[in-house]
Amino acid sequence: MTTRDHKSTKNNGVLIIDLEGLTLTPEEKDLLQHPGVAGVLFFARNFHDRNQICDLVSEIRSVRQNLILMVDQEGGRVQRFRQDFTRLPPAESYARYFNRDPQRALELIEDCGWLMAEELLSCGLDLSLAPVLDLNLGLTDIVGDRALGSDPESVIKLATAWCSGVHEAGMACVAKHFPGHGSVKEDSHLTLPHDSRSLNTIEQQDMVPFKALIEQGVEAVMPAHIVFSEVDDQPCGFSSVWLKDILRNNVGFNGLVISDCLTMEGAASAGSYSVRVEKALNAGCDLLLLSSRKGVIEVLPWLEQSSFSHSDVSPLKARGGRALEELITLDRYLSCKDRLDYLSERFN
Repeated sequence: MTTRDHKSTKNNGVLIIDLEGLTLTPEEKDLLQHPGVAGVLFFARNFHDRNQICDLVSEIRSVRQNLILMVDQEGGRVQRFRQDFTRLPPAESYARYFNRDPQRALELIEDCGWLMAEELLSCGLDLSLAPVLDLNLGLTDIVGDRALGSDPESVIKLATAWCSGVHEAGMACVAKHFPGHGSVKEDSHLTLPHDSRSLNTIEQQDMVPFKALIEQGVEAVMPAHIVFSEVDDQPCGFSSVWLKDILRNNVGFNGLVISDCLTMEGAASAGSYSVRVEKALNAGCDLLLLSSRKGVIEVLPWLEQSSFSHSDVSPLKARGGRALEELITLDRYLSCKDRLDYLSERFN
């Protein structure tokens, strides 16, 4: 693969790729310059401490400045950066607090969204893949304590407050996993779940938080790797019925659609990595998570020959951020950490 000019300010890529370790390999430096690549998704294996991740981000930016850098930093069991970062609670803790003291819970979750975003922005990242809008209906551990509750209206209030804090810091939000992962037992990381409920039932329950956040202007949506058999025979992330007819036309979403990872077993039924990418793009995805080096190397030549239209990914770029040295002196930052200690003691 030949080295490409990385000085352009445009980013018309579609793949969000992963990295092997704590620093860039020569192969990765070359991959990051490919115009088909839009960004990087960090995992726990890419993180040692704050100084190291800041150095890795700087290294990536020196190769190609305009890449979108993202991580799963929800809190609880899904928080990739931990050492030197505030340990965030699982979403379920906010829901329990909300049931006891709604106003203070909303104030805290807004501040936690702000704090999470500020900490990532201070290291040069653009995005955390959150919030989870799936309902915790007690059916699957893959949702479980990652959910903001089981009642759609409570989830809307909590997610709205969280997004408000994230936006205030200068970061976009990603609502996942459309139209809802809480009503199937299976884990889409391990298999392809099927949901046989009617569209009307899904719209009246699981989709309610998504519709509300979309009306409020959430920047991105991530579809689930689930087949809703009464609606379409394709998994949601490969379904133009879901992404174009329902999400775009019926719900009115005009932001970016980011696929869930195409290495998951829930995506494997679509075929080879190139076929998965083609189907996801044709269905209406704008950005594709692909955490497989073999898959990336397979897909990039296909992308060079394809003729699909590119989306403007700039809404996902960071719009703010301050130095850590300033952040840790702010009253809001210190107060939020104190209240998180209280939350951990009472509601975890």
